[in-house]
Parts: sequence; structure tokens; C-alpha cells
Amino acid sequence: LSKETYKVASEGKFSLVMGGDHSIAMGSIAGLLRKHPDLAVIWVDAHADINTPALSPSGNLHGMPLAFLMGLVEDLPPGFEWLDEHPKLKPENVAYIGLRDVDPGETALIRKLGISAYSMYHVDRYGIGQVMEHALHSISPDNAKPLHLSYDIDAVDPDHAPATGTMVRGGFTLREAHYVCERVAES
Repeated sequence: LSKETYKVASEGKFSLVMGGDHSIAMGSIAGLLRKHPDLAVIWVDAHADINTPALSPSGNLHGMPLAFLMGLVEDLPPGFEWLDEHPKLKPENVAYIGLRDVDPGETALIRKLGISAYSMYHVDRYGIGQVMEHALHSISPDNAKPLHLSYDIDAVDPDHAPATGTMVRGGFTLREAHYVCERVAES
């Protein structure tokens, strides 16, 4: 996947990658980072996905892709050595939107790394429009960096999108979910 997204990006084309869980972002984002080392990422998810194997309460790989992409995992498991060949995703180039089920170790890591994070509290208080403006500005103030949207369906409330294995109530409405994509498309 990494090789394919790199190839598509090198040809100046748009790639759309859809998968079963958010660990697929390791391949798609790693490929884009080879072409665009300054890549900015809007990470839409109910979960932070920045656990390391040492921090993770569950040990589930789908809760770790950002840790792998940022180089926070010192001893890569067998089969993931290819990640060493790619530029690392910079924490200042990531903004979370829609968080509402974050492990304590992830919360501490997000704060330590200074990653912009907007939970559903922020969406409720300020509205999805203002949250998107703040998030986009935080990762690329002049809108000059290449932008990638990584979207986990569990960001959407399960009343609207029940087909996920990691349901968490209190997520986006259908309109909020759609607006995130609309705003990224405008950038």
C-alpha cells in the first residue's frame, strides 16, 4: 500500500484508500510521507490510535498506527521494518477531530507531543465549522502543506454508522461527518 500511494502521489494524482480498520493508515500515510515529508494529517476518529505496544491496554494494532508513523515504537514487530525507510510523521502536523474514547497513556502522549486534539466536547461547544478551521490552521497556518484526511467511521455516532467493531456513542451527526470532508476538499 505504501508503494502504491507513493506512486500515485508522485504522478500528481489523488488517491482514495478504504480499509477495514485505521491501521491501514500506516501504509497509505507512509507512502505519502515519502513524497511529502511535510504532510499534514487530519485524523478523524473516536480513538487516538497513538498507543505503543508498551502503553496499550489491549495490545490491538489498530490502536497504534500513529505511534508507528511518528517513530514512537522503538522495536518494530516483525513485518513492520519497512516503516524505518519512511520519513516520520511530525506531531505538529497532526490534528485529531472527534475524539471521545482515549486511553490515559494516549492522553499523556498527546499532551507531551503537543498534538492538536479536538474532542466531541469541542464539536458540541464550538460547532464542527470552527473546529475544522482551528484544526486546519494548527497543522498548516498558511495552508501550504499537502493535506491528508484519515477518517475512521467510528467518529460517526453508531446511530448513523453502526458498521464498526469499535462503536462509541456520542459521535458526529451525518451532517457533521459530511462537513469534515467538504471542508478538507475546499483546502
